[in-house]
Amino acid sequence: MPYSADLLAEINASALKNYLNKRDVLSQDIQNKPLLAALNRGSGRFTGGNGLTTSRAVDAGDGGGSLQGYEGDDQVAYYNPTGTKRAEYTGKEHHIGVVMTMSELKQDGIDVVENGADQSTVNVSGREEHALVDILETKYRRLDEDFNRSLNLLCWKDGSADPKALAGIQSLILDVPTTGTTGGINRALFPWWRNRAATAAYGSAGGQGAITSSASNGGALIEFMDKEIRQLKRYNNGMTNWVWLAGSAWIDAYKRELRANGNYSMTMSTDRGIPDGSMRDPRHAGNDIIYDPTLDDLSLSKRCYVLAMGEDDIQLKYFNGKKKQQHNPARPYDRYVMYNGITTTAVMTAHRLRSSGVYDIA
Repeated sequence: MPYSADLLAEINASALKNYLNKRDVLSQDIQNKPLLAALNRGSGRFTGGNGLTTSRAVDAGDGGGSLQGYEGDDQVAYYNPTGTKRAEYTGKEHHIGVVMTMSELKQDGIDVVENGADQSTVNVSGREEHALVDILETKYRRLDEDFNRSLNLLCWKDGSADPKALAGIQSLILDVPTTGTTGGINRALFPWWRNRAATAAYGSAGGQGAITSSASNGGALIEFMDKEIRQLKRYNNGMTNWVWLAGSAWIDAYKRELRANGNYSMTMSTDRGIPDGSMRDPRHAGNDIIYDPTLDDLSLSKRCYVLAMGEDDIQLKYFNGKKKQQHNPARPYDRYVMYNGITTTAVMTAHRLRSSGVYDIA
């Protein structure tokens, strides 16, 4: 027997909601997204009220005053601290949606009784149930992954390709950190509002160029990052949560320096005692250096980002804390279709830049 249109619409909406709440999906073409995962673990919320803008006061930490010695009734000075600015970011709205046509259902042997028809007999066969589950599962799996894939790419990019969409990490952590405006604050005017960098572009601009990896003297890349981590820690007051994300070539270079200097040992298989010459992805200063395949996809395999994440540093915020908002628009009178959509309103903010950096190898 056929599905009624009302029942089908109810199943459709419920199925999408249930699918979005599922954790385990087995697919052959869903790659890891460690940046998005890290951002979501520490995500925040914003409520709007002033459009979709969120802002916070930031400053250099140095207001221009200093201690003054005095004796007895010496005249002392007072000052008005300076240097406070307001970092302001605007949230962006995003949509992705799929359509299911009545023709698709018919091709799988699923009949639908339109609203207004006799809906007293809506029993369906087991075959129809399985066919409908397969159709919905396929569509929602792709919808959910396309949402995550798209959001992950937005989180990596600088927002220049679509001014209506989220501006991500590359809008905050710049290859040339001494120029441009972030959060409405001019980096050229305020040295404290700059990330760390070692890139070819920065070298061309008179700053630190890309790092030339070499096994000599304990490893040039390792030594550089040892020195750099001290600078990243300099202003974080011991409260920073760092995430290191690197492309494959950057990790390979780091491993080569470790191997060349004897700083790793081969492991033995626990079951048969077989030598295993592989090497796990390394750590630096207690931080895992995580391979992010999206960097390879973006032709940034020679790059590593060290990102300070959290409310005081870099944070992905969702409007009212909702990562995914489900929508099931009514079917228009002149289309034999059903629609399913997901929206998200999000903004990426940074309230401290000097505890994060971008590092390329030559």
